[in-house]
Amino acid sequence: MDRRTFLTTSSAAAVPLGSIGAAGLARAAAAPTPIDFKSNLPAPGSFPDRWICGSPSCMDNTDPPVQVHWYNPHTAILRQNKAYSYEAPFAPLYFGNDRVLLLDEGFVQLRNDWDLRGVVDGCIADWCKRNGRDPASLELLVAFSHLHADHYAATNQFADRPNTRYMGLTQEEMMGFWGMTNFPEERVTLDLGGRDILIWGSPGHVMSEFAHYDTYTQILYTGDMFYRGRCYISFWQPWFDSMKRLIDFCDTHPVSHVMGCHVEISKDGQDYAYGMTYQPDEAPVQMTVQQLREAFEYAKTITKPGIYFTGTVFLCNQTRGTTTIDQNPYRY
Repeated sequence: MDRRTFLTTSSAAAVPLGSIGAAGLARAAAAPTPIDFKSNLPAPGSFPDRWICGSPSCMDNTDPPVQVHWYNPHTAILRQNKAYSYEAPFAPLYFGNDRVLLLDEGFVQLRNDWDLRGVVDGCIADWCKRNGRDPASLELLVAFSHLHADHYAATNQFADRPNTRYMGLTQEEMMGFWGMTNFPEERVTLDLGGRDILIWGSPGHVMSEFAHYDTYTQILYTGDMFYRGRCYISFWQPWFDSMKRLIDFCDTHPVSHVMGCHVEISKDGQDYAYGMTYQPDEAPVQMTVQQLREAFEYAKTITKPGIYFTGTVFLCNQTRGTTTIDQNPYRY
């Protein structure tokens, strides 16, 4: 699919129904019972006590390149091994009756470096086996929270995968993928087949960034604009406005967890220096709405560039991208 097609075929749009025919009727008769993603919310789930977090020697690390954790039977969370990349991004994998959404792809390109596509296909096969589905019947949507390489680098691994749509690498294509026309205020709904994902703009870390809310788990995924670590804020006012949108959303929607895409901080609030490949005592990736609110209240007091610790995250207001918190608190 070329770039122009992305802009006219949004993932959030309904899939048109063609002529069913006898074969289609037979398949429909044999179709499994749809999974109910609307009742008894939020769907319970759990995070691991400890993620794969690298090792003192990357060469001696024996952990897999990516950790797969099933938050619940219909939601997986992937995390890249820090021994393979200090970025170690997280990647939610949401399953619906018709589609699967992969958000963020990790910092790898070639499948022979490590095979993210194979890991995702394995998760899909596992889910389909447990739920009586055919993996070929599910469309895979490959998207990312924002335009940084540690979130989209592995997209090319999915380029020739059947029944797959993947996001393009421009602001225009990202908006078109979601069927969005008014960025960042517009909120669109992606239907995975009974499971809705709400999506809107959240610029500030970079201008091309989106927030995602899963109505099933009620997890609010904030990418890199708010996470446990160094929140690099390139554009202060857009970021502040994005935080206000998150707060307003939490005022009107139940949120079980706030989840960013990295962890760069220890449980006792110490910064892991930029580029670290071993974080043995890292804080959990999940945060609370209260912690989000506290960070926003702190942000209201910030009037100039610099580094500010909210008790949960470091707000790096227009600082250099390789800043180490306690060592070099310089700014532009």
